[in-house]
Amino acid sequence: MKDVKFKGLCAKLILELKSKGISDNKVLDAISKIPRHLLFEPVFRDKFAYQDIAFPIGANQTISQPYTVAFQSELLMVNRASKILEIGTGSGYQTAVLCQLGAKVFSIERHKSLFQSAKLFLNQNNYRAQLFFGDGFLGKKVFAPFDGIIVTCGAPFIPKELKTQLKIGGRLVIPVGEGDVQQMTLIQRLNDSDYKETIYGEFKFVPMLKNINN
Repeated sequence: MKDVKFKGLCAKLILELKSKGISDNKVLDAISKIPRHLLFEPVFRDKFAYQDIAFPIGANQTISQPYTVAFQSELLMVNRASKILEIGTGSGYQTAVLCQLGAKVFSIERHKSLFQSAKLFLNQNNYRAQLFFGDGFLGKKVFAPFDGIIVTCGAPFIPKELKTQLKIGGRLVIPVGEGDVQQMTLIQRLNDSDYKETIYGEFKFVPMLKNINN
């Protein structure tokens, strides 16, 4: 990040994330390098871009709160060259963090306008994710299996298609629950048929919906 002002604001955000319990230095370093302000209209950048809040981005969606992005990224345990599927590209912020961590990222977005704007942001900032316009409930079987799958919207249930697209040893991080609040859930694939499920508390996401929206 080249802009000194925004670099300073981002540094304050990193300190705030540390104070809230984020401890993975790889994740913190990745977030510190993402120009989040470029995802905001200029009038909102100074005040909101590096606040630890979600913010509307159109299509009734939000750019995720940085703490949530950091928390999910920690749970995913991304290594360099990890093959990651993201459900819900949204603004492209989480996508950029995954790319910065060195992952090979495949990301699905069901809103055409967000798909197009995220693709532009990622390309302009040299984040080489593969983006797809489609229904995230189905995953991306043609590229499976994945080391990790991250869902950035609140799922009413855990789609079987996502679980079966994990590698053995792979991790699925997904907020589960209908209504305004979801339980952050980690699914670890133990073998061909067995999975381990761990709950990590309450978060708020926009709902995960089927089908595409032009």
